[in-house]
Amino acid sequence: MDTLSWLLEPDAANPGVRFFALTDLLDRPCTDPEVQAAQAAVMESGPAPAILNAQNPDGWWCKPGAGYGPKYRSTVWSVTFLAMLGADGGDPRVRAGCAYVLDHSRAPAPYGGFSAGGPSGMIQCLEGNLAAALLDLGWLGDPRLDEAIDWLARSITGEGIAPAAEAKAAPRYYRSGNSAPGFVCAAQNHLPCAWGAVKAMLALGKIPAAKRTAAVQKAIAAGVDFLLSRDPATADYPMWVSTKPSESWFRFGYPLAYVTDVLQNLEVLTALGYGGDPRLRRAADLVLSKRQKDGRWLMKYTYNGKMWADIETPGQPSKWVTLRALRVLRQIKAEGTP
Repeated sequence: MDTLSWLLEPDAANPGVRFFALTDLLDRPCTDPEVQAAQAAVMESGPAPAILNAQNPDGWWCKPGAGYGPKYRSTVWSVTFLAMLGADGGDPRVRAGCAYVLDHSRAPAPYGGFSAGGPSGMIQCLEGNLAAALLDLGWLGDPRLDEAIDWLARSITGEGIAPAAEAKAAPRYYRSGNSAPGFVCAAQNHLPCAWGAVKAMLALGKIPAAKRTAAVQKAIAAGVDFLLSRDPATADYPMWVSTKPSESWFRFGYPLAYVTDVLQNLEVLTALGYGGDPRLRRAADLVLSKRQKDGRWLMKYTYNGKMWADIETPGQPSKWVTLRALRVLRQIKAEGTP
């Protein structure tokens, strides 16, 4: 069986693969009957129903509140994974989860960004993941999401935000979260965090160009400059614990939480229109080097045992990783990278 046929076959364990293959590899519109049937299948079997079956009727998972912990079954992760798996944003249970996040997982005014708890818990990996999920699930234009996106953008550029040292200022950066402009984060010992940058650009790139505010446009420019300041193939962005990049960059998997990989960096940059940039060539070659003789890619990074449902088998051919790789390589080829 050729690779595309493999991705398009009905698969009760991973029905989202067929849905995304139809839309992203074959360019089928959302009105196509096969696409609609494929998304209906996402809601009937596989990991999405397992996640939704664990949801409280009030919209949260595990416990009420901001919903960051426990990883990776709580509210913010469940909503994030539902979007990544192709869940139907119009489903009442999915909408309840999204609404709960918008009402309970944001820092209060004058901040508004997604947070693990209060202004001190705002980190760009979380903000980017949640904003991307909510955009995919149909919440573009919701004032609460607009506010969260505006904060995310300005947290990158620093516009209108006081330094963390100005303890009486509001809004300001916090030393416990994103602590300064330019993707600086406490989790990275107050160095710029490339994982956070990838997640932030993942979200901002999903906003239609015509709807991007000036703040969003400035943030995207800053993010692209940062991600292309190093070779995406080597991913040697600022690091403080190790002398070499995390192996997570080079172990492709699905879904992705706050960790990222070279493939997602390419997904982000191609979505922003940089598929033809020659600086992506070595990273594209890296992706191709991981393709097996049968045209498939292996699952190398997994949250199995930590989510509400396991997804594929580590070390085995992965429909999800193969879908991701083909999607990126298709975009790079279309935009003309040599």
